[in-house]
Amino acid sequence: MKIISYHLFLRALANHSRLRIVELLRRRPHHVNEIAKDLGLEQSRVSHNLRCLLDCGFVKAEWNNGVKVYSLEEDIREIIGLMDVHIRRYESHLRKCGVLESEVRKNEGNTGKGEKYE
Repeated sequence: MKIISYHLFLRALANHSRLRIVELLRRRPHHVNEIAKDLGLEQSRVSHNLRCLLDCGFVKAEWNNGVKVYSLEEDIREIIGLMDVHIRRYESHLRKCGVLESEVRKNEGNTGKGEKYE
């Protein structure tokens, strides 16, 4: 596998809006307007990011009573679960990493209106 594939996979999750959508879909399936309301984002922004997540295989969409409902692909759910284990183990190290901290500060302006990394 080429390194660019790993980079693209991680980049899909590195976008703040997409990561928030993935976190929301971990709880239960949602339609676009629910996601927009729950996250306080414009519907067009949610649709744009869902298209990326759908095209990249992170989410799937099914029609339910005339409404397209999005949910996480099962393998992505498992990968995120493994990430949770790693983060719990190394969270203090991640928070202390000076390289990551400077990158986050540099990119905070790119997270969207009023959004900050937590």
